Amino acid sequence: MKQTLPKLNLILIAVSFAIIVLGFCLMVGEPSGEVYNPDIFSFRRITLGPMISLFGFVSMIFAILFRAKK
Repeated sequence: MKQTLPKLNLILIAVSFAIIVLGFCLMVGEPSGEVYNPDIFSFRRITLGPMISLFGFVSMIFAILFRAKK
């Protein structure tokens, strides 16, 4: 059975997926329930997490489209 994507592409896709999951994990935190929680506006949840996730999605596109030179 022939694979559609080479092994290098699959490794890059797995790394990209891990980066996306890391970005989403950085956005998780305590909710602001009945009591106001100023942590919902922290740098980690508002800026760092989405930037890392965006980088993961861009690298996922690169990983799918990457073609090794022969």
